Amino acid sequence: MADDYLVRIGKLIRDARQHRGWTQTQLAEALGTSQSAVNRIERGNQNISLEMIARIGEALDSEIVSLGYAGPMHLRVVGGRRLSGAIDVKTSKNACVALLCASLLNKGRTVLRRVARIEEVYRLLEVLNSIGVRTRWINDGVDLELIPPAVLDMDAIDAEAAVRTRSIIMFLGPLLHRMEQFRLPYAGGCDLGTRTIEPHMIALRRFGLDITATEGIYHAKVEPGVAPDCPIVLTERGDTVTENALLAAARHDGVTVIRNASSNYMVQDLCFFLEALGVKVEGIGTTTLTVHGLPVIDADVDYSPSEDPVEAMSLLAAAVVTESELTIRRVPIEFMEIELAVLEEMGLDHDRSAEYVADNGRTRLVDLTVRPSKLEAPIDKIHPMPFPGLNIDNVPFFAAIAAVAQGQTLIHDWVYDNRAIYLTDLNRLGGRLQLLDPHRVLVEGPTRWRAAEMMCPPALRPAVVVLLAMMAAEGTSVLRNVYVINRGYEELAERLNSVGAQIEIFRDI
Repeated sequence: MADDYLVRIGKLIRDARQHRGWTQTQLAEALGTSQSAVNRIERGNQNISLEMIARIGEALDSEIVSLGYAGPMHLRVVGGRRLSGAIDVKTSKNACVALLCASLLNKGRTVLRRVARIEEVYRLLEVLNSIGVRTRWINDGVDLELIPPAVLDMDAIDAEAAVRTRSIIMFLGPLLHRMEQFRLPYAGGCDLGTRTIEPHMIALRRFGLDITATEGIYHAKVEPGVAPDCPIVLTERGDTVTENALLAAARHDGVTVIRNASSNYMVQDLCFFLEALGVKVEGIGTTTLTVHGLPVIDADVDYSPSEDPVEAMSLLAAAVVTESELTIRRVPIEFMEIELAVLEEMGLDHDRSAEYVADNGRTRLVDLTVRPSKLEAPIDKIHPMPFPGLNIDNVPFFAAIAAVAQGQTLIHDWVYDNRAIYLTDLNRLGGRLQLLDPHRVLVEGPTRWRAAEMMCPPALRPAVVVLLAMMAAEGTSVLRNVYVINRGYEELAERLNSVGAQIEIFRDI
């Protein structure tokens, strides 16, 4: 068997094992072999028979390989089914990726609890492993342990994994304190139009960072001794921009004031994590953050990121479009209040429990029960605003919700260059959406959904919106190449099936 096939199969086995939440030792025990043998197989350094591939596939409950490259994952959806019961919201994707980047600040052991097991996290772990960070899933694959090396090997960075995630840009803040020059691949992620890194650079130049871009690579140089001498004013109140500024400020030996900062959920979780590392952060939840940095951070830290408000919105939208009664547990209500206020005006019938505290000890949670409702289109347009406004990533779900409401709804997605365009894919499923310009869509409801077969939009939230519409459409739909959904949601199809959906995962032979 050619070496390149051994490497490909090894990567497939590793990915399947990680999805199952197993360590190499656990897989070795199931196969009756050694951990070192599993390690060699996953690295492509050991010949492997078809019989062993079949045994591994059976142990991991996963089709490992179908002679050559594994085909893309697709979903077959039998729609028109009502959901019922209760479903828990998973931890925040955006918080988890920020905390993985933030672990580079720490010389000690970092443990993150209930980390989202999603493709975005796996790509970052591949990058971290490639530069020398030791990572392993612990406690039956629920939690993640990270131990950095004394010196990061940036020349060995896994560029293929790095370019598949825009989160790699948040390496800039931690790395500028660790080395005077380094290279990073261009950031990737969702196809949402042109997204400049200039707002990041306006903040990071104040710490001595200078970047030139050539042939798909950011070449970074750090001028020693440069530090902010007055407040940093962000030109964009962006989440990752604020996080990068926070990461740079955390190891600056002094006080950094960041103004026009995002106060969104993932930024707050990052602030709480920095406090666990010993960094003092004032103004959490506001647009002015004051960071008392530490030149050296060497702590054994244990942190639990909070739940994901965008996933909560996804599950709420699933209940609305399928006309179901569903209880969504562990909803971070502080980051859903505007969305619920809009839905209440539209006529949503729902109850919420008393508030309780998330595992991070700070974020407020509720259990939310949604019931079938006769919705009316909102009088005002739906548009995002920085927190505490309607969340930017929750806007697409209002396209599906508006499609089942009586009347016309104007959705103005002003942040991204072309995300609104992808919402018109709902027309393939019976929707009546008119694209007014690259940022505005007019939705006419109510909709009689119909089944269809289509490719997954290349942007995460619009892709999930299409899936939800398929769940509402009578008949069988097919959504092809759903990698983008797996970037942001952990086992979404299986979890929706647990409350009554009928979604089958399959691959091409």
